[in-house]
Amino acid sequence: MWLGRQILPGLSNIYGELPEWVMFLVFIFADDLTQYWWHRLSHSVPKLYSFHRAHHSAEYMSVSIVYRNSLIYYFLMPGIWLSGLLVYLGFGAVYPWYAVAKLTVIMSAHSSVSWDQPLYKNRWSRPVMRFLACVISTPTTHAAHHGKFLSDAATHYKGNFGNFFFFWDLLFGTAMISERRPKAYGLENVTSASWFAELLWPPKIDSSDHV
Repeated sequence: MWLGRQILPGLSNIYGELPEWVMFLVFIFADDLTQYWWHRLSHSVPKLYSFHRAHHSAEYMSVSIVYRNSLIYYFLMPGIWLSGLLVYLGFGAVYPWYAVAKLTVIMSAHSSVSWDQPLYKNRWSRPVMRFLACVISTPTTHAAHHGKFLSDAATHYKGNFGNFFFFWDLLFGTAMISERRPKAYGLENVTSASWFAELLWPPKIDSSDHV
């Protein structure tokens, strides 16, 4: 808000009269789509992956790892800055609802509780679950992204980058939809590091061992 007043004085709440559904849609593109690309880029550039590795070094799935990243990772995340700008421009009334919806999906996708597994096993709910898995992140599709061994058919850490919407992975060719969870979680080709290195000042990662 302070930056908005310095850089864009007089524009506070200028778009406050837009329909709420339009604001929600704008957040989807400004926050979630940019986070997809930021997440994907962080798995492609070794230095950026060093800011993200803490999220994958956990050898388990849990809501406790949702925000397990280097502080630098969040400081550089474009969606955070764009969301702040939108709130300054008048999207503030909708942002809490968007944030709650997104966090519900993200926490659900990281949960150790595989709520989607029973739905896959029931012949009546399976088609619904298959459709839902194409739209939003689910425990099974996101678990694939956290899988440790690429040789595991249920692991896909080189894809499934979507946070709120899994649809981005389908659109940009990085999706793998499986009905099974990986056998193990963690880092396959990255050496260990201290908690200080992972959360505050990441170590160098060679291009040969990042994922």
